[in-house]
Amino acid sequence: MYEPLKKVILPETSITSDNISEDVLMLLYEDMLLGRNFEDMCAQMYYRGKMFGFVHLYNGQEAVSTGIIKALKGNDYVCSTYRDHVHALSKGISAKSVMAELFGKETGCSRGRGGSMHIFSAKHNFLGGFAFIGEGIPIAIGSAFQSIYKKQVLHDKSLLSVTVCFFGDGTTNNGQFFECLNMAVLWKLPVIFVVENNQWAIGMAHHRSTSFPEIYKKAQAFGLPGIEVDGMDVLAVRNVALKAIKRARNGQGPTLIDALTYRFRGHSLADPDELRSRQEKNAWLARDPIKRLKKYMINNSLVTVDQLSEIELKIKKTIDDAVDFALSSPEPKIEDLKRYLFAED
Repeated sequence: MYEPLKKVILPETSITSDNISEDVLMLLYEDMLLGRNFEDMCAQMYYRGKMFGFVHLYNGQEAVSTGIIKALKGNDYVCSTYRDHVHALSKGISAKSVMAELFGKETGCSRGRGGSMHIFSAKHNFLGGFAFIGEGIPIAIGSAFQSIYKKQVLHDKSLLSVTVCFFGDGTTNNGQFFECLNMAVLWKLPVIFVVENNQWAIGMAHHRSTSFPEIYKKAQAFGLPGIEVDGMDVLAVRNVALKAIKRARNGQGPTLIDALTYRFRGHSLADPDELRSRQEKNAWLARDPIKRLKKYMINNSLVTVDQLSEIELKIKKTIDDAVDFALSSPEPKIEDLKRYLFAED
């Protein structure tokens, strides 16, 4: 059994708000709850044989997705990982479309061809999930570069689009991470690198796999801001995100955000999750980001229990409708096996 992490577990603190409206608080709560319930339903459907292949769930990390993506504008881009369902939901792709994709149905956002690790939507500027670690970082660099190109060469008058690139702590030991940080600073690209530092790279504890565990400090070598944030506090994440987005949109270049978070389930639904100690899991479960925000809102009389209950019922119906939609959707036709391999006229 690996010894539990000690250094990175943040102390239990009260969640704090920086003049944030009640409407925004409700939006954040609803989005996190949607992500959590969606993933719980995915586990049920997977074990019932409705999904196939590898499925990596996001439970516990919702504050990172919600805190950052809900601070973006519609014309901004998101580049994800193989743990991509909740990022897609936060970016506005419907639960029906994502669930149908996981079921391999024609009505899925990738026409049933992508599955769990390749959620994609051009309409929502969601650049996809990627099955291999680090794959999405160069894609995000290209996305950020085209934003600069449109502005500087094509003289686009609209706001500069920002690209957010998510990846895990294990990815920060790979070459793409360092190469792309260097390029982003060199060209002052409007990109935000978000490390979803959930402490584990599959079955390898982060502090056992890197000679320099404090990832945010690696930004210093390339000359961009590196910020460590409590990834279990959605308001703290949002606050950091708003500053990084403003910096990128104003043409000041990239930011590296190291969000300390934790996945409540194993690496994938095929992982028995026997490597992490009960002590470590319980320490992070006590800091559940959804429960923390709910407690904050109730304690400060910002919402009523009835209001939160309405949201919970709404989310339950959304998830149930998504499953019904996926179950009733048609399978891809065998004659369309090679369709979508190339662009169509």
